[in-house]
Amino acid sequence: MEWKRKVNWRILMVALCTILIFSTLSFRIYWLQTVKATEIMGTAQEQWDREQVLKPKRGAIYDRNGEILAYNGKAYTVNAKLKPRNDKDEDFVKDPYYTANMLAPILNAPVPELVKNLTKPNKVVELGRFGLKISEEQKNRILNLQYPTLPSGEKLKKNQLPGIYLTETTRRVYPNNAFASHVIGYLDLYDEPKMGIELQFNDKLAGQKGHIAYQKDRAGYQLPDGEGEYTPAIDGVDVYLTIDRQIQDYVEQALDKVEQQYKPQGMTVVVADPQTGEILAMGNRSTFNPNTYYNGIENYNNHAVTTMFEPGSTFKIITLAAAIEEKMFNQNETYQSGAYTIKGQIPIRDHNNGAGWGTISFLEGVQRSSNVLFVKLGYERLKLEGLKKYFKKFGMGQKTGIELPYEKEGNLINLYKPQSPRDWAATTYGQAATVTAIQQVAAVGAIANGGELLKPHILKEMRDPHTGAVVERTQREVVDRVVSEATAKQTRDILGKVVSEKPGTGTLYQIEGYQVAGKTGTAQKYNPNNGKILDGRYVVSFIGFAPKDNPKLLVYVVIDDPKTDAWYALWGQMMLAPMFTTIMERSLQYLQQQPDLSVVNSTKKPTPKKEVQAALASSPATQKTLPKFEGMSTTAAQLRAKQDNLTVTVAGTGTKIVKQYPEAYNQVVPGEQIILVTDRVNGTKMPDFKGKSLRDVMEFTSLINLAVKSSGTGFVSQQSIPPGTVLQGTELLQVTLQSVSEPPVPATPPSSQEGSTVPATTTPNNTGASPPTNPAGGNNPAPPSSGQQTGQGGAAQPPASGQATPPDKPGGQSPQTPTTP
Repeated sequence: MEWKRKVNWRILMVALCTILIFSTLSFRIYWLQTVKATEIMGTAQEQWDREQVLKPKRGAIYDRNGEILAYNGKAYTVNAKLKPRNDKDEDFVKDPYYTANMLAPILNAPVPELVKNLTKPNKVVELGRFGLKISEEQKNRILNLQYPTLPSGEKLKKNQLPGIYLTETTRRVYPNNAFASHVIGYLDLYDEPKMGIELQFNDKLAGQKGHIAYQKDRAGYQLPDGEGEYTPAIDGVDVYLTIDRQIQDYVEQALDKVEQQYKPQGMTVVVADPQTGEILAMGNRSTFNPNTYYNGIENYNNHAVTTMFEPGSTFKIITLAAAIEEKMFNQNETYQSGAYTIKGQIPIRDHNNGAGWGTISFLEGVQRSSNVLFVKLGYERLKLEGLKKYFKKFGMGQKTGIELPYEKEGNLINLYKPQSPRDWAATTYGQAATVTAIQQVAAVGAIANGGELLKPHILKEMRDPHTGAVVERTQREVVDRVVSEATAKQTRDILGKVVSEKPGTGTLYQIEGYQVAGKTGTAQKYNPNNGKILDGRYVVSFIGFAPKDNPKLLVYVVIDDPKTDAWYALWGQMMLAPMFTTIMERSLQYLQQQPDLSVVNSTKKPTPKKEVQAALASSPATQKTLPKFEGMSTTAAQLRAKQDNLTVTVAGTGTKIVKQYPEAYNQVVPGEQIILVTDRVNGTKMPDFKGKSLRDVMEFTSLINLAVKSSGTGFVSQQSIPPGTVLQGTELLQVTLQSVSEPPVPATPPSSQEGSTVPATTTPNNTGASPPTNPAGGNNPAPPSSGQQTGQGGAAQPPASGQATPPDKPGGQSPQTPTTP
């Protein structure tokens, strides 16, 4: 009986345990399938699913001819593993101090900074800025440290610098270093755009990120039936600028030369095509190397678009054009120069401290840059409303819309809210108003091109990086017709006489073989804190275009406060004129603008009549529209070119034209280089480049991928591969360039120049006239005493013994508190 009870008890316990176990399992299953189902499925999904962001390739930046200015290159990031994964892992940083000392000279990093990173509690660290995106050369040096080569030539297999490993990435490369750095801008080591085109078109250059999502098994392999999602990355577009690398190089060379000699506080040069509004070059000093921006940038400002300043006498061009347009200017009319008095106001004086030049014609007044003349034209005749109308039409006080960041508007407060009649009278000759350099270029460009204010462009086009197809292109854009063609021509003629004839203030800026028109300027600088004149501190400038009757180029040069003991009236001869004439002449020759030998410097021997006739016969004739040769057979293209009296060079031996330069529908002149590329480049014959420009050579060699090296400037005088040679594609073409003429050296000191540019952040409300010349009316201004402003157009002579010292303040007026732009 007892035994039976025990058996029953055991059966009961087993049953209870079984029931408990099954109940627990059932409850667990219920719990997992209901309460915890969402959480478990989420965890599983994380293990199955993989998602990866696909980075697009950033677009490159090119000049107008396809010369690369910025691109994404290969780079490497240095990482350090500070702790081992397990007891057997030997690949970690064991000696932080030794490792730091070995890496420091390669990474250009301070040892303490590296030690700080290598002693962190993290398992893996990056080595800060110094280890980010290093070059291929730096990577190889690190690998040589890790696996050095023995004297036998064999490499050690054991890592001598454990824990350091490299991951491949990309970095922005600027192959020309400081070249046009303020225009291009830069991308920092964290891929953030800073300044310039990199910032302006970041959305277009950066492209769009993509992603890929798929399901994987435990080993990491994609499941064949797993759900997936794929969105491809869209690479950024390639941006082509209007900048011409060769002309920009002329600008950079000129800026470097003056900076090395005189170390000015700042400089700006802008070169534009006044017929289209395209900016061909833009440079500033001081500058920086975008590849090593982290070493420090002294000047973040692109002064051409961000700095507002008093324009000075170059602003007189607008007043002159407005007066001519309103038929208020007669160049033969006379007036009394010297001083102009507005009732109750301090007199406005000419820049020779009010001595003037007696009774002179309006034309001579423009040539001498007489403040009194422009006050008579603007204050008396155009009046306040007329000045407002024309300054606004010429784009003053508003942004030009150029494709660069942080453009400023300028300030015409003394026209719209003048404190006194003298305030707006002063704007007629470029004081009491602020502008930007790009506004000046656009405004004077309107005079050069026949009266149309154009929107300046620095973007030429955007292209698909894979197909090369143009996705966006800028066009010539007319903002307004500001004056008639007749007014523009008369203004150009007068500005031409400022340069070509005495007593013009711009005679230093003549260029042998080309008619130059332009305006000079010098302006005092003011203390931004109290508005007082800074003694001996000046900014000199010149804006001009050539050839006068059909301008191809406009060049604006500004030099701010150079370090020199020379009297500032000599700065034009020392710095401005060499810069302007060198940039202008070289650029015209590069663009194949044939010189007119009938235009000679008055100090040179006259050109024989036969030579003049020959030069005129070879000068550019009527332009023609280039047909579309692409897609034609080679034979048909040659016949069409012959019918149109066009000279073509066929590159290759194919039967079909696939490329052409210049592009279809461009305007060309007889004799201009036209290149047609066939579908078979092998067998191309070397053309005769003698007398051609470097641009022609570069276009031909780039189309057939031929290496080229050049020396000198101007037109081709020698080439290393004889014309007619059949090319294999592996040759190196060397060309020697020679100028038609060297920049002319002035034989006599020019007369004084008054004028123009103060890149400051404050603007005086009322400034007087500029410095004195000889009170007797001579052309040689006396050196002014402290605080004086003078003309800047050439050499001036020191005062004769006993000559009276001019007053301390220009125009005899006290400086007033400046307005803030």
